[in-house]
Amino acid sequence: MNKYRSLYNTTLSLIINLLLVMGCFILCRVIFLIENLKAFSDLSAGRIWRMFEGGFLFDTSAILYTNLLYIFLMLIPLHYKENVIYQKITKGIFVTTNLIVIIMNLMDTVYFQYTHRRTTASVFSEFKNEGNLGGIIGTELLNHWYLTLFAIAFGYALFKLYRKPKPVKVERMPVYYTVHLLTLGLGVYLCIGGMRGGFTGMVRPITISNANKYADRPRETGIVLNTPFSIFRTFGKTSFAIPQYFDKEKMEALYTPVHMPADSVQFRPLNVVVFILESFSKENSGFLNEELDNGTYKGYMPFLDSLMAEGLTFKYSFSNGMKSIDGMPSVLSGIPMFIEPFFLTPSSLNTVSSIGGELGKKGYYTAFFHGADNGSMGFEAFARTAGYTNYFGRTEYNEANPGNKDFDGHWGIWDEKFFQFFGNTLSGFQQPFAAALFSLSSHHPFAVPAEYEGVFPKGNKAIRQCIGYTDHALKLFFEKVSKEPWYKNTLFVFTADHTNSPERPEYETESGLFSVPVVFYQPGSNLKGFRKDVIAQQIDIMPTVLGYLGYDKPFVSFGCDLLNTPAEDTYAVNYINGIYQFFKGDYLLQFDGRNAVAMYAFKTDKLLEHNLLGQIDVQQSMEDELKAIIQQYMIRMNNDELVVK
Repeated sequence: MNKYRSLYNTTLSLIINLLLVMGCFILCRVIFLIENLKAFSDLSAGRIWRMFEGGFLFDTSAILYTNLLYIFLMLIPLHYKENVIYQKITKGIFVTTNLIVIIMNLMDTVYFQYTHRRTTASVFSEFKNEGNLGGIIGTELLNHWYLTLFAIAFGYALFKLYRKPKPVKVERMPVYYTVHLLTLGLGVYLCIGGMRGGFTGMVRPITISNANKYADRPRETGIVLNTPFSIFRTFGKTSFAIPQYFDKEKMEALYTPVHMPADSVQFRPLNVVVFILESFSKENSGFLNEELDNGTYKGYMPFLDSLMAEGLTFKYSFSNGMKSIDGMPSVLSGIPMFIEPFFLTPSSLNTVSSIGGELGKKGYYTAFFHGADNGSMGFEAFARTAGYTNYFGRTEYNEANPGNKDFDGHWGIWDEKFFQFFGNTLSGFQQPFAAALFSLSSHHPFAVPAEYEGVFPKGNKAIRQCIGYTDHALKLFFEKVSKEPWYKNTLFVFTADHTNSPERPEYETESGLFSVPVVFYQPGSNLKGFRKDVIAQQIDIMPTVLGYLGYDKPFVSFGCDLLNTPAEDTYAVNYINGIYQFFKGDYLLQFDGRNAVAMYAFKTDKLLEHNLLGQIDVQQSMEDELKAIIQQYMIRMNNDELVVK
């Protein structure tokens, strides 16, 4: 056999080395599952096997994408590739590239806990303006030191277990080149099929959404997928493809995001202040969880709970995304997150409006506040684009408070200090004004100022004391501004950008992961009530605020005016791992873009255990309305139709 070694030498080594990488990917999936086990409920051996079986397809695709150069170098009909130097170079390429993608998988093991999905190519845009990533990553390396050890172990295994072809002398050149040319052709064919996810003409290249075939719940696609595949398959892709569900007339009849003012509307120039509170999920509220712990659950935000009792609050209220960059367009501009964050798509260049943008047409002074570095997360760019003409960030804070002594060391200015700055600045504005603030102290790494250590309840999650701290900062803000002459002429709005660190089972479901407060409060007004018959969402805030003020111009928002829409017509939409979710009435519909995949009575079936697909009369009408919303969204994103022209 030795005399034929030159004909199979490199090919055999290639196969063995790719199998080595496959073993590493499988182990990464096991580590991912163990690290995030609490996020997945009712996992049986059969379901885990099905997800791992599906994962094999995605791992194969990712491994082939990653190793294309290595595969080519190993298969190219070139007899010089048998020598030692050539093989050292190919080994270096193999070990380096595969260690990088393995580290991607390990990093997503942690990041998944915050996003509940595998990382896509949008991550490169998401954090391009952040200068603190080194510190954040360093903190995570310390907190998850065992993952660092796994990375070292994987690197060692790739290096030591790599099968290097034995040097051989090629004697029969015509035979060698013929065999290797045929092997290259077969290798190309197999690589194309493996990267596509199959060989039949019916198989399109597999995408992230195909992972739902192997999972019972959208979040479980995190087990099926791997991070390199998710990045490769979304890099440079157009986010918004227009579906052809209905003709234009039918679509418009089912749903339109254009809001027209009533004929008799009378505008009243109230100030508007919107708080987007980092990670203030519904789970942190005692007021919204009156049934928990036999009615004894206190939560972690007592002051905001007190405002909920005095204002208009909704029992069933949801975010439209799962990231900070999802929350801002949803809250201020009525734009939900479908497919990818609006910030990170070409549609971010569209003309958009906002609460501030619309009220600016009425002569309002408009401003956005965020205590991070100016430019962080793209907030400043979006705020100005949407119509908030003034921006106050860390730069402006430091100009008013020299010395940089209030910097938290990670993200920006501590909430207590920045909220006081917010109050002082508002008092200097000409009325009427429309302002919004995005808090930051309840962000990872979940620290509080030294003087507040041990002051607020910590619960079982590190974020809980941060929620308490920001809530306290909010209380101090209201103690300050309640003495100002503009206070009673102001509508305050409170919501969270997204949820974070769920602990109770009902908040770990595809419904609970989007459960955030939506609260409207005007001091001394009759804007009160705890509505249990209405479904509210972040994108309802813009039309509700404008409706409450009697705004008399048309505008675009994908939400509804909660004060003037019948309860049975209110709804919520969001998107998770290739699945659209539509809440209306008593039900949650899950839709994959082509077919309904699940139906739950989410108000009573809190853990989403009973799929009622095909059993509920309203399923078809809900599906039609959701399709119309999706179609309107994609059309308007692609055609730059997010404002009334």
